[in-house]
Amino acid sequence: MSDDAYAAITYAVEGRAAHVTLNRPEASNALSMQLRLELVRALRTAESDPEVAVVVLDGAGPSFCAGYDLKEPYGSKAERQARGDWVSDRALAWTDPFTRSCIADWMTLWDLLKPVIAIVHGNCLGGGTEIVSLADIVFAADDARFGYPPMRAMSTPDIPVLPWKMTMARAKYLQLTGNSVTGAQAAEWGWVVKSFPAAELAERAWSEVRAIASIDAGLLAANKQQVNQAYELMGMRTHFAQAWSWHHLSGAVRPNAGAFFAKAQEDGLKAALDWMNSPFTDEGLR
Repeated sequence: MSDDAYAAITYAVEGRAAHVTLNRPEASNALSMQLRLELVRALRTAESDPEVAVVVLDGAGPSFCAGYDLKEPYGSKAERQARGDWVSDRALAWTDPFTRSCIADWMTLWDLLKPVIAIVHGNCLGGGTEIVSLADIVFAADDARFGYPPMRAMSTPDIPVLPWKMTMARAKYLQLTGNSVTGAQAAEWGWVVKSFPAAELAERAWSEVRAIASIDAGLLAANKQQVNQAYELMGMRTHFAQAWSWHHLSGAVRPNAGAFFAKAQEDGLKAALDWMNSPFTDEGLR
C-alpha cells in the first residue's frame, strides 16, 4: 500500500520492516480518530505482507505522541461509522464507547502476529504511553518523556497498562500522580527495554530492527504469542476489558469530574492544562 493511502501517518517497507510514522507533527502527533483508523489499517497491511517481518513505529517532528487529541477526541461522524466497534446508541453511552474503542485499537498491536517495535523520542504522553506499552519492544531516547498527566484531573487511563509494565510501587506512583519519567528511567524501571542518547537513537534502534527482522517471521510470531499467553493467563486482557467502567466512573460520574473540561471551555485548553499541572511543575515535577 502506498503512502498516498494515508494522511495522518506514513507507511513504507524498508528491508523486512514496515515503517509506520505518526505524521501530525503540527499537533505533536496527537491521536485523532483519523490517525487511529489509519494506524490500525497500516498494522493489518503489514501483517498481511509476506515481505514484512516486523513493524517499526515512530513519530514525526519533535515528539513521538502527545496523547489523544483533546480538540477532536471522537472524530467525525463518518470516522466513527467507519469503526465496526463504535456503538452510537445514546442509551449505551454509559458503556464508554471511546475507551472501548481505544482498547480495541491498541490491542491490535498486542494481537498482531508480527512484532511491533516502537522508537520513542520527545514526549510520549497519555494515549501515546498506551501504544508503546502494547508494542512488543520499545527503544527510547534517554531524554524522552513518558507519563500520563490526564490522571491528575480528567480520569483513569483508557487502558491501565502500568501494573503490567513495572512494579506495584512504581505503577501506583505514576498512576496516582500523573508524573513523568525520562526514557533512561523508563528503561531502568522496565517500561521500555533500552534507552540511548537522543542523537544515537535512530541509528542504534534500527540496527536492532535489522537484526530482529532477519529471524523467520513464523518463529517471531510463535515467540511473541508464547510470551503474550503468559500475561493473558495472568488476567491482563480481562483487566483491560473492564477499564471502561473505571474510566466512565472517574471521568463522568465522579463529583467534579467535569472541572477540567469546564475550565478548558471557559479559559482555553492551555489554561486548563496549566491548572492541572501547575501544582506539580511548581514543585519541580513534571
